[in-house]
Amino acid sequence: VQLQASGGGLVQAGGSLRLSCTTSGSIVDYSGIGWFRQAPGKQREGVACINRSGGLTNYADSVKGRFTISRDNANNTVYLQVNSLKPEDTALYYCAADNNYYGLNTRYDYWGQGTQVTVSS
Repeated sequence: VQLQASGGGLVQAGGSLRLSCTTSGSIVDYSGIGWFRQAPGKQREGVACINRSGGLTNYADSVKGRFTISRDNANNTVYLQVNSLKPEDTALYYCAADNNYYGLNTRYDYWGQGTQVTVSS
C-alpha cells in the first residue's frame, strides 16, 4: 500500500492550499482516511478524517470551519482544502489510511511520506 501526499507549499497567512492524497490501490478499500500533521518538536495530531462513503467526517477543533476533507473515489484521491491559514498551521502534513475508521486517532496502518505546509505571518 502506497500513499502519496502532495500540494503543500509556502503561503502567507490567510492563504489557501489544496492537499491531495492518492493511493496505490482502490481508495474504497479503506474504511478510513485521515490527514495528520506534525510540527517540529510537537506530537503528530489528527486534522481531519473521512470514512469510506464520505458521509462521516471529523475535524480537529483548531481547523473546524477552515479545513475541508473530501474524497474522489473515481480518482483514488482524498483532498484537504485548507483555507484561512495561520502560522500555527505550519507542519508536515501526512495522509493515512486503514481498513478501520479510527477518526483522528493515529492508529492508522498505512502512511504517506508527508507534504510540507509553511505559513508566513
